[in-house]
Amino acid sequence: MEIAAAGMHNVLMIGPPGSGKTMMAKRLPTILPDLSMEESLEITKIYSVAGLLRNRDALFTKRPFRAPHHTISGSAMVGGGRIPKPGEVSLSHNGVLFLDELPEFRRNVLEELRQPLEDKVITLVRVNAAYTYPAHFMLAAAINPCKCGYYPDRNRCHCSEYDIRRYIGRISNPMWDRFDVCVKVDEVSYEVMRNKGNVDTIYNSTDMKNKVEAARQMQKDRFKKLDINYNSQMGVREIHKYCTLNVECNELMERMYKQHNMSARAYNKVLKTARTIADLKGSVNIEKEHLTEALFYKNCEVKS
Repeated sequence: MEIAAAGMHNVLMIGPPGSGKTMMAKRLPTILPDLSMEESLEITKIYSVAGLLRNRDALFTKRPFRAPHHTISGSAMVGGGRIPKPGEVSLSHNGVLFLDELPEFRRNVLEELRQPLEDKVITLVRVNAAYTYPAHFMLAAAINPCKCGYYPDRNRCHCSEYDIRRYIGRISNPMWDRFDVCVKVDEVSYEVMRNKGNVDTIYNSTDMKNKVEAARQMQKDRFKKLDINYNSQMGVREIHKYCTLNVECNELMERMYKQHNMSARAYNKVLKTARTIADLKGSVNIEKEHLTEALFYKNCEVKS
């Protein structure tokens, strides 16, 4: 989650019910840097257009966190209406859009997310005009490994292999590719529950936020002459310039690219994530340990 926040990367969590996926997603805004005045004005304008601004004289001071139900329609997600209003993708601008139980969302709704995830804006065309709203958000999503949620624990999971593939298959391959970081979330053990009040051993949100802000500052300095702010926004040209690999890393990347039949998009996302991990470590160059960790987060076992 710290890596996702530091580089504004999309993150997917896979784990059984009650393992803390939703809780972690809700905590994401607490480790993101504070809003700048420009970001605050952008969010305030969007909510004003949507008719959701409660106090006309107040500016947004906290990053948005939106968590629509899986029954949401496509127009509510991306925006719509006779006179189009911003949808959830724009209401999440400069914040987090959280989709819980991702496979339960209608496939057409998920597919409509692909364009704003790439372009960071959404354009709604009507007969008399075209409306463009910003949609630069971090996508966080959570899924169970199967319909019942307990695979691979065969003592509790009785889903067939076909049912599991069908359930996970509700998410298209292009949608899988939109996630930079994919993590398995294990069940909370009894020992952890017993010691949850021992705050001395907890790596808390304040510590994480400080590291995220330091990594963001490195990105700000790196891209100060460009019209981008985060590693996740890098295009091919920036990736070639700022994500160079040494011989050892290049050999590893080539081997994994061929072994996992990675797409060009997945390849670029791995490099961008590795760049963020290196930033969090304060490293100028991407080392093997950074690339290995980025590859680990990209290769979801459930998908395969």
